[in-house]
Amino acid sequence: MAGKVKFGIIGIGNMGTGHAEMMEDIKNVELVAVCDIKPKAFDHLPEKIREKVVCYTETEKFFKHEGLEAVLIAVPHYFHVDLAIAAMENGKHFIVEKPISVHKAEAQRLIDEAAKYPHLVRSAMFNQRTLPAHRKLKAMIDNGELGKINRVNWIITDWFRTQRYYDSGDWRATWAGEGGGVLLNQCPHQLDLMQWLFGMPVLVSAQAKIGKYHDIEVEDEVNAYLEYADGCVGNFITSTGEAPGTNRLEITAERGRVILENGTINFLRNEIETSVQIREATVGFKKPDTWDCTVSIPHEPRPQHAVIVENVANAILNGEKLIAPVEEGIRGLELGNAMLMSGLTKTPVELPLDAAKYAEMLAGLAANSRFGKKEVKEAGKTDMSTTY
Repeated sequence: MAGKVKFGIIGIGNMGTGHAEMMEDIKNVELVAVCDIKPKAFDHLPEKIREKVVCYTETEKFFKHEGLEAVLIAVPHYFHVDLAIAAMENGKHFIVEKPISVHKAEAQRLIDEAAKYPHLVRSAMFNQRTLPAHRKLKAMIDNGELGKINRVNWIITDWFRTQRYYDSGDWRATWAGEGGGVLLNQCPHQLDLMQWLFGMPVLVSAQAKIGKYHDIEVEDEVNAYLEYADGCVGNFITSTGEAPGTNRLEITAERGRVILENGTINFLRNEIETSVQIREATVGFKKPDTWDCTVSIPHEPRPQHAVIVENVANAILNGEKLIAPVEEGIRGLELGNAMLMSGLTKTPVELPLDAAKYAEMLAGLAANSRFGKKEVKEAGKTDMSTTY
């Protein structure tokens, strides 16, 4: 079925504005409406877009916009679930920005509600699944090219942020306003990719440093150790206080070592699987011979976010398979929740995570947050959605 999907955007801050501009270049999408609680937010939009769309300050009226078919939700984390559910109740397909919620229990509430609307397309904005290097690595793992994976190390410390960034909104980097720090705000993509590529661990043990580099009440450094049911182990290291920082994924597998860094995949491939060499070698120190391979990666000319939006539009128009179904958003979120819970309680956490226990812990932190209960209750009267 040809045509265009009529989209709307809720939340016209940095992300929402970027999404509006991006939609101008997507052939199967037409942006028809935007919504933000602060009228000044619409000043962020280029004039050519403002002239074409209808601007709303109330979601109830926004959802009733004639012809509106799908919405992209780009507001702070605590509002994702309620707005996504409201979209479905109004018969709209949706894309929700990462993370899909603040904690596992809320994510499950969204998934349970989504099950009531099987005719609607529901996607998460996990745009890094579209990167050619990530897609190539996923294919290599799924087709068995690496053999059994024994260890995974991912260092993601290039999320550098200044104090000025955190001071730009009183809700930023607070338990009540944002629900967490680097794990919830900067790392949802890598947490999603960890589970997408390697599955879910069964045990997480982590250290989480609160305000190590910044004057904030949430974590800005995490070192996590992961154990998987098949014996694989993992290390996940992230921070917003290192410069220049590193983004390096290293996989140790039976058929060699893979390094993904700077968009390049290097595969030092064993001629003989490691376990075979251990068992059958006739000398004590002989490693398998290797081939040093730079893996060819296809080019993707489209921006990452545009690929997700186009995919959702195609799913609506002709049933194309979703790249990032919203139901999968719970896994990376659960992984991050487990890391934070382990770090704050200083005890290992088994997965599946006890969602109620985590929610109780977070509620306790939020109750003492400097962004207090009054501000959360009155969030609809603040500029939270305009600063995302």
